[in-house]
Amino acid sequence: MTKYFEFTNVSKHFGKQTALRDVSFRVSSGEKIFIIGPNGGGKSTLIKIMMGIMNANSGDVYHAPIRVGYLPQSTMNKERYFPATVQEIIRMGLPKTRMFTKPTKAEQAQIDACVKRLHIESIQHQRIGLLSGGQAQRVLLARAMVANPEVLILDEPTSALDPSMREEFYPLINSIHEQGTTVIIVSHDVASHTDNASRILYLDQEVLFDGSFEAFCETENLSPFIHTHESHGAHHD
Repeated sequence: MTKYFEFTNVSKHFGKQTALRDVSFRVSSGEKIFIIGPNGGGKSTLIKIMMGIMNANSGDVYHAPIRVGYLPQSTMNKERYFPATVQEIIRMGLPKTRMFTKPTKAEQAQIDACVKRLHIESIQHQRIGLLSGGQAQRVLLARAMVANPEVLILDEPTSALDPSMREEFYPLINSIHEQGTTVIIVSHDVASHTDNASRILYLDQEVLFDGSFEAFCETENLSPFIHTHESHGAHHD
């Protein structure tokens, strides 16, 4: 498998607060990885470093020359008030696109293909503010997927969805993975469909576990961490 990302002894501090401490792991092509752990455990910080949005204080980060689709945390409420149609929102995911011009034929072909892939043909000309939460999240996923990324990174993708919408969302992610996209899902919820992950990485500032779902379930020393998620202080994540 091709190496896409690699962290070697990566640490990140915010003043006196430690977000990440000596984190090492690798992401390879074809994987579906859940990065889980408590709120404030450093998960979003790790993703921002992976994306190049934030720099580490120490350690080495390798990022292969690949296309990455990114669905950031908690963007849905902001996007819902943006006066744009579904097609216009999706187009924002294309590189170097000019929003106030007509899409080129190539751009339109990519948008149409993505609309079809995510089964949102019936809503593609509606304004995003008129959609249900599940529909809107699917559109934002389409924006992350329109440029055909090799890796899709999802940061707490179902946090704003009700349980029935979550049940619809994860099969869609499974389909994307089965079609060849490497998927990285960040979640504080251990139970979020992690049983079909190729790997689970449990992060609480440090990597406390990195392995299969089966091995994770059998790791007794993690049970205290699993059951104390909400007791952590609200420091940087």
